[in-house]
Amino acid sequence: MAAAAPGGQEKVIAAAQHIVKSLANSKNAADDMIRILSGFDDRLSLMSDLFPPPPNDAAGGGTHESILEDEGDLGEEPGPDGGRDEERDAEVEEAVRVVEHWDSPVAGDRLVFDSTEDAGDYLAAAACLVGAPGARAEAALQVAMARLEEEFRHLLIRGMSPLAGEDLHASLLRRLSLTVPSFSSSASDLDCPSFAIHAGEGDESGGAGGRTSVSDEEISPYLITPDTVDSLKDIADVMLRAGYAPELCQVYGEVRRDTLMECLVVLGIDKMSLEEVQRVEWGVLDGKMKKWIQALKVVVRGLLAEERRICSQIFAADADAEEDCFTVAAKGCVLQLLNFGDAIAIGRRSSEKLFRILGMYEALAEVLPELEGLFSAEASYFIKEEAEGILMRLGDAVRGTVAEFANAIQGETSRRALPGGEIHPLTRYVMNYVRLLADYSRSLNHLLEDWDTELENGGDNVNMTPLGHCVLILITHLQAKIEEKTMLYEDEALQNIFLMNNLLYIVQKVKDSELKTLLGDNWIRTRRGQIRRYSTGYLRSSWTRVLACLKDDGLPQTMGSSSALKASLKERFKNFNSAFEELYKTQTTWRVVDPQLRDDLKISISDKVLPAYRSFVGRFRGQLEGGRSSARYIKYTTEDLENHVLDFFEGRRPNA
Repeated sequence: MAAAAPGGQEKVIAAAQHIVKSLANSKNAADDMIRILSGFDDRLSLMSDLFPPPPNDAAGGGTHESILEDEGDLGEEPGPDGGRDEERDAEVEEAVRVVEHWDSPVAGDRLVFDSTEDAGDYLAAAACLVGAPGARAEAALQVAMARLEEEFRHLLIRGMSPLAGEDLHASLLRRLSLTVPSFSSSASDLDCPSFAIHAGEGDESGGAGGRTSVSDEEISPYLITPDTVDSLKDIADVMLRAGYAPELCQVYGEVRRDTLMECLVVLGIDKMSLEEVQRVEWGVLDGKMKKWIQALKVVVRGLLAEERRICSQIFAADADAEEDCFTVAAKGCVLQLLNFGDAIAIGRRSSEKLFRILGMYEALAEVLPELEGLFSAEASYFIKEEAEGILMRLGDAVRGTVAEFANAIQGETSRRALPGGEIHPLTRYVMNYVRLLADYSRSLNHLLEDWDTELENGGDNVNMTPLGHCVLILITHLQAKIEEKTMLYEDEALQNIFLMNNLLYIVQKVKDSELKTLLGDNWIRTRRGQIRRYSTGYLRSSWTRVLACLKDDGLPQTMGSSSALKASLKERFKNFNSAFEELYKTQTTWRVVDPQLRDDLKISISDKVLPAYRSFVGRFRGQLEGGRSSARYIKYTTEDLENHVLDFFEGRRPNA
């Protein structure tokens, strides 16, 4: 078509307006008509006044008849509203062009957010299309939302720190010691490289066992770099405004859930069924329980707290979307942690599990308020209900395991007598076990409030805490078992040595630990009195026969060189030597473990034997001197005996 003469341009435009208004009932049809007319004359596509003002527009008022009648008005500037519509239409057209460009083969596989400038333009275009009328604008908006969804997913994945580098996680754990207590294991046991330290590689926080003060800028546990968070927020703002919250939350939830679950695996928290927990050997299970205690604190105070903070930044424009996204991302991770705790709680009970179960109970009780606070509404109620149920079952497991331990003490059936009357392994095991209970006094006083109250022991349990009462019961069971095991020794003296060794070990374990606070000084004094009675019993059973040889009772009263007296004295010295040598041979192989008790017993022996021997020899030496065999009977000097006594209770091997 030939171009219209300049003087007739106004008439062409007026005619086009008339056609558009007559044939188009909607803006979409008007758009289509413009494209048709512009095919005949490209100037028509540039004429913004092709669209007549709305009928109720006072500035552009009038009908198409008046426009045709008054051609002189066609060249005038449109009214204010008409100008805004014109500008808006141009913006929408440009927005459509930007979106279609990135959806065309020209864009290739490039990502919009590889370039800050491109990202800004695309976000502006997508925002412009939100609410824009017309089929083309709506179609472009859908394309833009689909691309932004994929860009959002890509940024989530790309924005995480690299999942590599053992030192990175170890360093973060040291930094997280601000909120996570020191662990007995090394940080390398919890090698979770899905952490990012944006402050740099250096670790200025000190050792893993210390507590440090770090700012939010120094650590960001594994999550997303700040620049990426800003880009994700920009995308979220546009998609939420466009009504694409469900699609956005689905992407965020999937990616973040998988990342959190991956961190659990690296933290040593594998997904295990109850049957698998029951089958695994104790050494392996112990390690998993230990890591669970550590991981729970790292996850709640580190990972999830940071996840919540990042989530609130990205979805600041929509509180409901923020809550939904965080719940979808975090719920699976939390439930896997809780499920393992539940499997332990309802699993088979055995005494070696008690302290790990206690550790799990205390860790969960400690972080439970923080865990509940991370969620809200229904999710918070659900998590709270699950966690409190598991906490209760862990408490039941603690009580049940303590009862199992008490039964195990009473049911111990070993029949092997320990050489030398040493400390029985049961005594060592029970006292070390009981001593560790004091480390959990706060929890155990709560859990054992209604525990077995059948034991009454001479007022020892008056005004005791629940844990103190429990400890008293366990130690009383142990003492009864030790006394029962004395029957394994035929020698009464060795029975007393065995009782002294074991009871003193018990007393020392109590005195040197928090058990002293639980049981009290009176309990200790009473047991020390028992030890003294055992010492007296030992001296009586061992040395009565020896000392009887050094008494005048039974000797002939004839004075001088009576052969009868000499014969009696020879028999007395012979019997003394024999009895002492037998004791020496036997009791040097016995072992009194405590050095102080060992020395005290030697002093007691010397105090009883040496003065009696010195006196007896002093009174009757003259009766035997001068004879050829006097040395056969008076074999030892007092010093000899004293030196021999020093060898007692050293646990020497026979014939050594």
